Amino acid sequence: MATNVATISAPVDQVFAVLSDPGSYAYWVVGSDSIRDADASWPAVGAKLHHRIGTGPFKLNDNTEVLEVTAPVHLVLQARARPFGTARVTLDLVAHGDHTEVTMGEGPGDAISRVVFNPLADRILHRRNDEALRRLGELARRRDAVAG
Repeated sequence: MATNVATISAPVDQVFAVLSDPGSYAYWVVGSDSIRDADASWPAVGAKLHHRIGTGPFKLNDNTEVLEVTAPVHLVLQARARPFGTARVTLDLVAHGDHTEVTMGEGPGDAISRVVFNPLADRILHRRNDEALRRLGELARRRDAVAG
């Protein structure tokens, strides 16, 4: 499992507000092309956002489902990119005054995907998720500036 930790200079509520906005995933999730639709109940357990991933002519439509949520500190997602597999993504937020420490873990979402997740894949995911957390922080700081 690839695990990344980042400190974002925005309050926990602002970071969770980004996670609660399905449209934001097209920007902060590296590899996401667009959000095609989302359940109105996002990020409630069972809610899905329907995304397109990939680049150039290699694009794939699938969805991400909320498995667990404890707002504003915990979110677990099942991200699908079938037929390539699924990933279980856990986001834990810890408030530190006006900053938020975000821990993001990504691992296989099903038995078949365990083949794809290996030490080499973890290194690639780690780099990808560093960028994802940087982008998440950028959006959270923008929300904080608008709210402040």
